[in-house]
Amino acid sequence: MYRFMVVTDHDSAPGFRMAGVEVIAISDPEEARTLLPSLLLKDDTGIVAINEDFMKSIDEKLMDRIEKSYRPLIIPIPAGTRSMDKSGYVERLLRKAIGYNIVVG
Repeated sequence: MYRFMVVTDHDSAPGFRMAGVEVIAISDPEEARTLLPSLLLKDDTGIVAINEDFMKSIDEKLMDRIEKSYRPLIIPIPAGTRSMDKSGYVERLLRKAIGYNIVVG
């Protein structure tokens, strides 16, 4: 069985832990940039949900690598701001997974 992990800030981490989710609490976007490549290599992880503020800091090369990876699936979770194009990212993930585009409203 694959694991579900959350990468988020220290303030949000306790809530996810109370829900029984494995959490990696980090302080800044630089930690996310160094952590994500190692998470992409884990064979036992199915989904990694990452705070969208950290996701926005990922460079284009790493983002391409994330989008091309089969597993784990990296998904953004809301962090209180609305500046990331989550629907476009989720649409690309769905198109990759099922082979055609579904519009997320």
